[in-house]
Amino acid sequence: MLGDAAPEAVAAALLSSLGAIFLARFALSFFNAIWRYFIRPGKDLKVYGKWAIVTGATDGIGKALCQELAKRRINVVLISRTESRLQELSSSLEDKYQIQTRYIVLDFTEPSEDVCRKVREATSELDLGILVNNVGMSYPHAEFLDLLDEKTIADIAQVNIHGTTQMIRGVLPKFLEKKRGAVLNVGSGAATVLPSDPLYSVYAASKAYVEQLTRSLAVEYKDKGIDFQLQAPLYVATKMAKIRKSSLTVPSPETYARSALRQIGYETVCTPYWVHAFMWNVIHSLPSAIIDRMRLSMCLSIRKKAYKKKEAASKSK
Repeated sequence: MLGDAAPEAVAAALLSSLGAIFLARFALSFFNAIWRYFIRPGKDLKVYGKWAIVTGATDGIGKALCQELAKRRINVVLISRTESRLQELSSSLEDKYQIQTRYIVLDFTEPSEDVCRKVREATSELDLGILVNNVGMSYPHAEFLDLLDEKTIADIAQVNIHGTTQMIRGVLPKFLEKKRGAVLNVGSGAATVLPSDPLYSVYAASKAYVEQLTRSLAVEYKDKGIDFQLQAPLYVATKMAKIRKSSLTVPSPETYARSALRQIGYETVCTPYWVHAFMWNVIHSLPSAIIDRMRLSMCLSIRKKAYKKKEAASKSK
């Protein structure tokens, strides 16, 4: 009898121990999330410098980040490809927040070795402390790789990979001279959160490059006083996402930007909006095969709607 009971007692003790470990890890993760997203104060961004530089500044997340930086009395160098919109945003920020602005007209889809030079010339006399690499490009709609046009592939690589890298090279000498600085690269849940992103494969791969670049540079320049961070949002209500209405799971650019600035200078890779962080944990708790199947179904639906819209537009002409 005793011999039969011993294995059962051991099994019960083992299961009890595993349960306790699981609960402890869950509790630790839960309280860590509460701390990071609701209690931990954001850093004083002026410690990095009096100026920030933001790419993709006239739309969506980029514009909202410029406004949030201005609220914190940080001067902003705006970068976008349309001068009239840059002038409009520049005047708006200066009038509303009483800050200084400058702008650089740059189209990141055009191959240019002048990015570094233009950035360095425009910021040579400024106390530049923060770079926000926000500019990005995705597909017109979900599509299979063999049907994707060459220009879209080239533009995604040029903007998301080359543009991001050249912007960092443009500010590094200034940051190294000061021995402080912060680089915020806006990544994507397509690369950081999801196990795959079918029908957006080139976009997801380009953002995976940005994540690995950020991780590597964070180690490379750790002892130089430069903080590198990748922030990976899920869906935000922007033109690029083709979502107009915000919700709890799809924040407005303004809501997202407030969360984003609070996280600068902390973890190397994060998703700054707390609901997205919760969704990230849920996604990572499920088998990849299930997420892959769900994402493929969603992307096929997006593609189908896009083709129906094209067909309707062609018939109306």
